[in-house]
This record gives sequence, C-alpha cells and structure tokens, in this order.
Amino acid sequence: MTEPFLSLRGVSKTFSGVKALDNIDFDIYPGEVHCLAGENGSGKSTMIKVISGVYEPDAGGEIVMDGTHYAKLTPIEAINNGVQVIYQDFSVFPNLTVAENLALTGEVSNGRKLVNWKRMRTIAEEAVKKVNFKVDLDARVGDLSVADKQLVAISRALITEPKLLIMDEPTTALTHREVEALFKVVADLQSRGIAILFVSHKLEEVFEISERFTIIRNGKVVITTMPEELNHKKFAEYMTGRDYDDSSSAPTGEPGEPILEVSGLGLSEAFEDVSFTLHRGEVLGITGLLGSGRTELALSLFGVFTADEGEIKVGGRPVRLKRIRDAIANKIAYVPEDRLTEGLMLERSIADNIVISELDDLSKLGFLDRKLRAEAVKRWVQEMKIATKRPANAVNTLSGGNQQRVVLGKWLATEPDVLILNGPTVGVDIGSKRDIHLILRDLADQGMGIIVITDDIPELLQVSNRVLLLKEGRITEEVDPASVTEQEMSAMITGGSISGEVA
Repeated sequence: MTEPFLSLRGVSKTFSGVKALDNIDFDIYPGEVHCLAGENGSGKSTMIKVISGVYEPDAGGEIVMDGTHYAKLTPIEAINNGVQVIYQDFSVFPNLTVAENLALTGEVSNGRKLVNWKRMRTIAEEAVKKVNFKVDLDARVGDLSVADKQLVAISRALITEPKLLIMDEPTTALTHREVEALFKVVADLQSRGIAILFVSHKLEEVFEISERFTIIRNGKVVITTMPEELNHKKFAEYMTGRDYDDSSSAPTGEPGEPILEVSGLGLSEAFEDVSFTLHRGEVLGITGLLGSGRTELALSLFGVFTADEGEIKVGGRPVRLKRIRDAIANKIAYVPEDRLTEGLMLERSIADNIVISELDDLSKLGFLDRKLRAEAVKRWVQEMKIATKRPANAVNTLSGGNQQRVVLGKWLATEPDVLILNGPTVGVDIGSKRDIHLILRDLADQGMGIIVITDDIPELLQVSNRVLLLKEGRITEEVDPASVTEQEMSAMITGGSISGEVA
C-alpha cells in the first residue's frame, strides 16, 4: 500500500494554557483529496500552520513528511518538502501584475537583486499553463475577479512542484460556476499525484470533492471516514457536537402590511425596471449570477447608490435615498457581503463595533453616556449570543460566525423595519449559520421585513418565503422555495428555466 505523504502523530498545540490541537493523528496520501472540516475555532487553521511550519507544535508529537520524521518544521522545510498553502485571502499583491505575482517569490528566494523581465514573464507563462489559465499577464491582480485571483494563487503554488497543496476555505467568495471550475482544477492536480488538503465547512462541497474527510472539534479529531459512510445530518452533528436541524427556518406566519415597495427602479449599467413588495414578517430572497445587479440593487436600497429611475416607498411613504443616512432615517439597515472590509473595524473592540451605529442615541449633550453604552453592549452580546467574555477584546479575535453576529447586532441596534443582508453567512460555519437563520426568523416574527441576497442555494431555499431571480439586471422570475429542489433552483440561476411569474 502507498505510504502517506504526510502523517501527524500525537500532535498538540497550546496557546496560553488553551489546547488548540489535542493529540491529533492524521494521514494524507499522494493524489488524495482529503477534506479537513470543522467549525470556526475548531483548530483547522492551527493544524494547517503546524503542517506548513508557521507554528511549532508542543513537545511529544511527530510529523512524518515524505518519509522524514520531524518534531517540528520551519516554513522553509515545509516548502522544500513540497507543501504549499493557499490561504483564504490568497495572499496576492493587488498592486502588482499577474506576472509579477507569479514570479516574485522565486526571484526573492533565489536571492536575485535585479529584475529580469524576460525571465519573469517566462516563469509566469509556464505557471499559468499548468492549470490552463487564460489571463493577461500584464493585468493588475487587484482588477481581477475573485476566481481569477485564486487561480493566480494556485498557479504560483504550482511553480515549486508541490506534493501537498493545502486550500483554506477556497470557495468562500466564489459563485457556483466558479466552484465547478475550481473542482476541475483540483481533479487535474489530483491526477498528477498531488495531495490536496481541502479545508471547508460547506457540506455540499465536502461530499462532492472528497475521497476522505477528517472532522475536528475543539482541537480533537472526531472522525476520519469516507463520504459514503455519513449523511449530511450526521456530518453536521459530528462538526457541531449537537443534533442538527436542517428544516426550513422561513417564517410561517401570515405576512403583514407592505413595509418596502419598489416600482420600476433602475440604475445605469446595473439593473432596470425592478419592482417588488416586501411585507412585514417576510423573508424575501434575491439571487442571481455575479453581475446580475443583485449587490447594486441592495446598495441602492441603502443609499450607497442613488437610483436613476423608479420609486421606493417605506411604510407607504415615497422616499428618496441619496445617502446612507437617508436609509437609516427611514429604518433601513444593511449587512454587507464582506464583513472584514465593509462591516467591521477589525482593530477596534467588540463593544465599539456594536455601538458605532447608535452613538447619537447613547450620547447626552454631545458626550457619550458610558452607562448607556455598557447596557447596549451587554444587550447585543446576549441577544446575538456573541461568544465572548470580554467585549473590550478586538473584534478580530472572534470567529467568522461571531463577527457576523457583531455586524448584525450593530445594525439591529438602529431598530430597523427593513433589514437587507448580502451573503449573510459567507465564511460562517454550520452551527453559526443555523443560529443566524433562526435569528432572522425571530426578527421576521417580530414584524421586520427582511431581504436576503445570496447565491448559497440551500440557504436561499431554507430561509426565504419567496425568491426573486435577477438576470442581467432584471427580475425574471419569482419562485416558491417549497416548490423547487436545489438542483432546479441552480438550473434557473445558471440558465435553465422553471415556469414562474413575478408577483
């Protein structure tokens, strides 16, 4: 039998007395696609950093890589053994060209002090050929799509002829088509004998791409098995440590009066003739491919963009949303797609992030009332179930799911009638995802009107009372989530059709 390329035996890692990894045993074989799954904070990232030499494990464990035994690794030793990591943010230089991104690491590691543009271009051309990546090598990486940035990162990793490629949450910001394209690249790499450690908490992807998966929880391996030996529900239970309910979380009560009415709304080069009504107590899903106008529509409803045409009514009153303050004044709140750059002040405290949207209400005569502030922080930490004992900690110390709860709490503090969420659970683990869905249902039950914009089809069908499909800036269909399967919904989004009418 083929020997594993990598084995961990009894590997642990402790931070300030807290065990992030606890006696981990793990194997991955050449040419294997192995999924490492676990909730945020389970130890996945720590395990990756031990394998790649970033973290030194506690004494007593052993790492066996390509037949060589190590008590610990340095990053250079890991790279020389054939380990490459593609992190969630891809770690590319947005201000440099594709060619510069691809060739720079090799040039620096080889100690070259002068740039040879011809050599760099040759390196870049050979790199993109390995994954059949068609791209302008002179384009700035910052101008590329998320999927193309990822392919730049993959191409760069392959320059060193890796034996193990670790992909950390590689599909977080990708559309369904882009995920399918990525899986084809992974299959090609696998055929060359490269081991792929695919780190994810998305059930559908785990079951589609993995030959084996290992689930870790609280720093311990819970199970290593093959996809056919578990169903989705059992997989989620192993991840979360509790019974997992995947039933619909859409509100079940009768919708109330219209709270948001949109008629003939248009924004140049983004969307046109968009009309719909959102009722109190309702969750309205909106979906479409990248470029369909879905994000621009959300931003127009929040005053970031000013619509060129059409009418918006809130509570039956016509309103003009020229800026964000107009939206807030009309009790509209928006949770952005990218919480890290648009939703949070990462270096500031959890408390500061929660109260930033209601400073005026927490102030008296221009001075912040610290007692009111403390009460507000305590309230939203409790209501959002944010996992922290110290709200004074920086918000970047929280997991992705808890960070999203902070963003949600921040906007709920404005007491909105309309809540718009763009990609509400991107990068959030299964347990937190379910909790957020239930929070949305509770808010709708209290009379709030909620719009969820997402291309996560299971989420779309699970939380929505109705779904609007946007194509090329126009609403083309309204769908009853209870009447379609995930496959049918996917076909509708990507080009198939199911009969439906827009109400």
